[in-house]
Amino acid sequence: MTDSPLIIDVAGTTLTADDRRRLQHPLVGGCIYFSRNFESRAQITALSAEIRALRPDLLIAVDHEGGRVQRFRTDGFTVLPSMRALGALWQSGGDGPQRALNAAAALGQVLAAELRACGIGFSFAPVLDLDHADAAAGEAPASRSAVIGNRSFHRDPAVVAALARAVMHGLRDAGMAHCGKHFPGHGFAAADSHVAVPVDPRGLEDLLADDVAPYDWLSASLAAVMPAHVVYPAVDARPAGFSRRWLQEVLRGRLGFTGAVISDDLSMEGARHLEGRLLTPAQAALQALQAGCDLALLCNQSLEGGAVLDEFLDAMAQARARGELAPSPEREARRRALLPRGEALGWDALMADAGYRHARALLPATV
Repeated sequence: MTDSPLIIDVAGTTLTADDRRRLQHPLVGGCIYFSRNFESRAQITALSAEIRALRPDLLIAVDHEGGRVQRFRTDGFTVLPSMRALGALWQSGGDGPQRALNAAAALGQVLAAELRACGIGFSFAPVLDLDHADAAAGEAPASRSAVIGNRSFHRDPAVVAALARAVMHGLRDAGMAHCGKHFPGHGFAAADSHVAVPVDPRGLEDLLADDVAPYDWLSASLAAVMPAHVVYPAVDARPAGFSRRWLQEVLRGRLGFTGAVISDDLSMEGARHLEGRLLTPAQAALQALQAGCDLALLCNQSLEGGAVLDEFLDAMAQARARGELAPSPEREARRRALLPRGEALGWDALMADAGYRHARALLPATV
């Protein structure tokens, strides 16, 4: 069995001939949606059906966490609260923790059920990064990770793990797998990896006791993990997503994680700086896969004719032909384990479903 380790995007609200050709490339195993791909529920449902007819085995995914990272917000989609809203509910006193856990499970259920009703099988959630606020003690607020902010549940790793587990339970109830991100933790580093290389100076033991702890406690439950485009120089000079030490020795070896590892977006310029040089997307994908990622994610390259995306696919095919990207049945099995399970309710049936309606009523106010 060969493998299809690449996740790419499509240009618009319907498939072009170029989209169809790229999605049928043997190395492509997934498609990621963005807000530009959404015009209406009927349209995104039709787009998903067209992709599934083309490639029934393709993972159709979206970055849809809640809060400020939610691609679809209109035409009936629930505007989901941020992860911080669940953490605030936990902190509200009395039975706050229990209500927060119930609301977290409800959020996962609503998120997954609405996406699956539109043919979308996977979301990159939940965020496991800690809310470090002012980061290192005594430093100015500018040291806080604005990239994460209210995407984080809480500062306490035990609270993060508990709420994430509940979200994961809700996602699974609706037949959707989950992805914890950004391993080993992005909440402390201030820079935005879209444009720079974030650095976290802490040592391995400090990280294991704090930011890595949710991954340890959830290692038997998580279906997938996304590594951070962050350098931890006290551990490895390479960003985590290109680091065998982080992915093989720590995540797989020390924590015992057996699920899929999915790179963060390799189109980010900050993500492709490695050992003093700027890698091409194909070079970055190869480095990520060789370090231990199972899937390499490249976003927003189908636009303006998609020349970069075509060059990427051609270069990856050449790398396979040269033996630099050997087929991996294990990698493919992990990808296929992320495909949705069970029959999904259509939108009208979902709106009438008592369990869905109850879950939606449990959601806290958006923050």
